[in-house]
Amino acid sequence: MRIGIEAQRLFRSHKHGMDIVALELIKHLQQIDHENEYFIFVKPDSDNAVLPSAPNFHVVEVPGSPYPYWEQVMLPRAARQAGVQLLHCTSNTAPLRAGVPLVLTLHDIIYLEPMDLRRGSWYQRAGNLYRRWNVPRVVPHCQRVLTVSAFEQARIVQRLPEVAGHVEVVYNSAGAQFRPIADAAALAATRTKYKLPERFVFFLANTDPKKNLRGVLQALAQLKQQGQLDLKLVMLDYKEAALTATLQEINAPELRADIVLCGYVPNQELPLIYNLAEVFLYPSLRESFGIPILEAMACGAPVITSNTSSMPEVAGGAARLVDPFRPETIAAALLELQNDPAARAALVALGHERVQHFSWLETARHVRRVYEEVLVAAG
Repeated sequence: MRIGIEAQRLFRSHKHGMDIVALELIKHLQQIDHENEYFIFVKPDSDNAVLPSAPNFHVVEVPGSPYPYWEQVMLPRAARQAGVQLLHCTSNTAPLRAGVPLVLTLHDIIYLEPMDLRRGSWYQRAGNLYRRWNVPRVVPHCQRVLTVSAFEQARIVQRLPEVAGHVEVVYNSAGAQFRPIADAAALAATRTKYKLPERFVFFLANTDPKKNLRGVLQALAQLKQQGQLDLKLVMLDYKEAALTATLQEINAPELRADIVLCGYVPNQELPLIYNLAEVFLYPSLRESFGIPILEAMACGAPVITSNTSSMPEVAGGAARLVDPFRPETIAAALLELQNDPAARAALVALGHERVQHFSWLETARHVRRVYEEVLVAAG
């Protein structure tokens, strides 16, 4: 078989969730499949050595901007030139005229749900508008739709009932680099590099409203006002000006002294920060999976996450669950874990057991079976 995989953003330096999923899938397909021929379609960028080489895997750099033009025009053209028999698009959208059987990983349909288009960055708003246009039109052309949780599968079928017979769940996992680290020198160097305090809560922030920065800050402000905030908050991927504005909105500018901004941290350095964290905080308003929950568990960090959408499904009873729409529940969970070493240790043990249920290798095996089934059905 000649299989094409769209991984448009794979070479960009600042990778995020869907980029990491595509990278892990391809790396593990390389481990298990030495028979089929793969063509990985990417946009040229700086991190072009991220993918290990394999004789049956060919990287095809496809130029073109903006993204809709790249996907709708340049990608199908490159797929035809490569002679692929199947195209797997990995990041929610796909060309309307692929010309070959199409597999789509539909991570979520958050952008099809009611939302405030004034929130988030302009890049996020533009991306959501493109997804709202593309997904309902392309899904009927897909031979198989993959998603990442039973929760999201139910939402997809409810919103797009035409996929009910061919949408299935393929879970994500945590990369092998996420593990307990005993290297004291490496941990100390990371603490120095990112100016990490001795005790801190780790929070992966960005400007997407679903990440619930506002609720997190309101919870911390409550603890600070009560004189009960003993942990600093370490945040990634957030700008000073945006943080200052949010603190002003919630009338808590004094909280700035309790927050450390690290900027973007490469994925390979994240395990060190998870290992140093006293608590990992992930109270999103809405997620289709939540890979950081598993990353933190794999590194031995106790997890606080939400009781909504996919997060209880992923956490599986190994995290403290809170109502993300009620900051006081986030504050209560933080207060418990910052003051109770036994509670933290219990969550660490549960998390270590929970993360064993997920595997990128099994993800790759599942996806390969899908490719075979689709091609057999196509004749």
